[in-house]
Amino acid sequence: MGSIELVCPAGSPAMLRAAIEAGADSVYCGLRDETNARNFPGLNFSPAELKAAAAWAHDRGGKVLVAVNTFARAGEVDAWRASVDSAAAAGADAIIVADLGVLAYAQAQHPGLRLHLSVQAAAGSAEAIAFYAQAYGVKRVVLPRVLSAPEIAALVRETDVEVEAFVYGGLCVMAEGRCALSSYATGKSPNLAGVCSPPEAVSLEETDGLLTPRLGGFMIDQVAPGTAAGYPTLCKGRFEAEGTASHLFEDPTSLNAMALLAELRTAGVRAVKIEGRQRGKAYVARVAGAFRAALDALDRGETTAPYEARLTGLAEGGRETAGAYRKAWR
Repeated sequence: MGSIELVCPAGSPAMLRAAIEAGADSVYCGLRDETNARNFPGLNFSPAELKAAAAWAHDRGGKVLVAVNTFARAGEVDAWRASVDSAAAAGADAIIVADLGVLAYAQAQHPGLRLHLSVQAAAGSAEAIAFYAQAYGVKRVVLPRVLSAPEIAALVRETDVEVEAFVYGGLCVMAEGRCALSSYATGKSPNLAGVCSPPEAVSLEETDGLLTPRLGGFMIDQVAPGTAAGYPTLCKGRFEAEGTASHLFEDPTSLNAMALLAELRTAGVRAVKIEGRQRGKAYVARVAGAFRAALDALDRGETTAPYEARLTGLAEGGRETAGAYRKAWR
């Protein structure tokens, strides 16, 4: 078993530098448009910034992976093709893609560009992964966050494609690539517009001494002032049904699988991924540093336990879960 690659988010050039300096082996980022699934104001890179950032990272031994991971719309594919071209011109080490047409374009126009399959493609079987590898030359697949560690181990045994798994950050209840809730409430979804619960659709108001977050006008929760709460999304909202108010889809918690790193390495995972391009450089530096220390400890044959406390207080909503790795859904 070799060392696991640490892949960290970079929502800006400053965040990219912070991640590399904190110990990330690779960073993933996107261009400043709807071709990537974190299309928020103030985030992402221009083509010139991407080229400069890639050169800076390469000088320090880091790799840059560019997410072109939303789905191109019929008749409007030029933006996705332009993002692939920009990533190749910038010297990206790989692009992360979900759309079949975008994969085909990248393979045909940039045969030397390494292709990674985005989690948005929701490829969770050996047969699906084999298709992408054979048809498009995909070298790595980012697994959906619905598989347990034993399921990942079984999958790795059936494929030669590198496997990358999320281990920290936001945890979507929807199977990746299948989200419709945000589109229902706001008209925008991660899969097409690159944005889940866009900021312009979010509002907060105080009602009867309680803070009420709304998304697209829908009240999705009520919390006491000062109470830890996650970013307002429909899947993590609290709703009343049959007289009971509860989180019907998912509790507002964050994924934290640091304690499972040894198990994931044994399963054959080649890279672990931190979610959070919409967070800040202090966040990525702290998380990258903690996981760098934990992975280095694994390489020395030591436990990761001493490093888990470094992540205290960073979880969305103030709570954490091992997610599907432990198969403990309600």
